[in-house]
Amino acid sequence: MGIADQFKDKAQELADQAKQKAGQGKDQAQDRASDARNRGRDQEHGSDASTGLRDRAQDAKDQARERFDR
Repeated sequence: MGIADQFKDKAQELADQAKQKAGQGKDQAQDRASDARNRGRDQEHGSDASTGLRDRAQDAKDQARERFDR
């Protein structure tokens, strides 16, 4: 195997790695976009956890106002 062949092999190996990493980056970007859409959908419809927290916060606020008004 000559030096030229070694350089060709290494160049091909690096090109293959670059293609693989680019594909992984694309997959990760698609996953992040999907997660963001799901979070937006949850916020629109109010997830159960955040709805419960909002209700508790509103109750605490109402109780504080009642105590202050006395």
